[in-house]
Amino acid sequence: TLLFSICLSFTAHRHMKIFNTLNNSNTIDGFILLGFTCSREGQILLFVLFSIVYLLTLMGNGSIICAVRWDQRLHTPMYILLANFSFLKICYVTSSIPKMLANFLSKTKVISFSGCFLQFYFFFSLGCTEGFFLVVMAFDRYLAICRPLHYSTIMTGSLCINLVVSCWIFAFLWLLIPVIIISQMSFCGSRIIDHFLCDPGPLLALTCKRIPVMELLFSTLNPLLIIILFFFMMGSYTLVLRAVLRVPSAAGKRKAFSICGSHLAMVSLFYGSVLVMYGSLSSQQEEGMQKIVTLFYSVLTPLLNPVIYSLRNKDMKRALQKFLGIQKTVLIKK
Repeated sequence: TLLFSICLSFTAHRHMKIFNTLNNSNTIDGFILLGFTCSREGQILLFVLFSIVYLLTLMGNGSIICAVRWDQRLHTPMYILLANFSFLKICYVTSSIPKMLANFLSKTKVISFSGCFLQFYFFFSLGCTEGFFLVVMAFDRYLAICRPLHYSTIMTGSLCINLVVSCWIFAFLWLLIPVIIISQMSFCGSRIIDHFLCDPGPLLALTCKRIPVMELLFSTLNPLLIIILFFFMMGSYTLVLRAVLRVPSAAGKRKAFSICGSHLAMVSLFYGSVLVMYGSLSSQQEEGMQKIVTLFYSVLTPLLNPVIYSLRNKDMKRALQKFLGIQKTVLIKK
């Protein structure tokens, strides 16, 4: 956090330097992602830090996918959803971190028009996919606790696969038309985006002609989906809480809460970040806070995902130990 604060203090100076460079050139083929602007040494330090975070995220979430794939005991809807959720987290960090790492070592920090809109589309579509997945996982926990006798007949393998596929399809269709529309607009001015990724707010601010309808659409589209999904999720957990409170034994209640604990932790991280993002009333505060909050839910939560879902789950810990033990044996034999 201290390093980010130091970097943000260099923003105005770096912004002016890039702006002067652009004034001396006739055209620029794309946008400038300002990112975390600081000294060259700070950029290299951030590059090393985020490279380590990226590798740990890939290894942690990849281990969960491999453990679920190779352990027959984990071939159940709950763990199939978890494996897909881990794959989603890998896609999530890959949509933003590689370009951010390249910009740390770049002097121009340019991203092409097509690259910018592809990043914009995939990053926010993956964010929508996460919202859908959290709802499906909440529904799965509701069935496991509130309808335990009918769980295996309702949450079948085919239903689980259909829910997973639906999450990906609906999320990637949600922003398709708006992204296509904004990509056809004309952009003027410095084309500097004060962010480490292509965000709809700064992009709309750079259009030659302001279109209030599009600004209203983007300012309501994501929050509307998040609110709808939040109410579905809260409905599921209200029923779960009511069922848990009816359990007579304390051991039964602890077991029920442990089943939902990891998922509730991830829900809190996701919606906590969203509330900070959309609850900021000051545009001046958003300039600095938006980067930190976006960094939190796009980089930190994927890193924490394996820890959250394996820390209190004995089956997952055994599967991970088995998987890592197999890998260690293979390396020793080689």
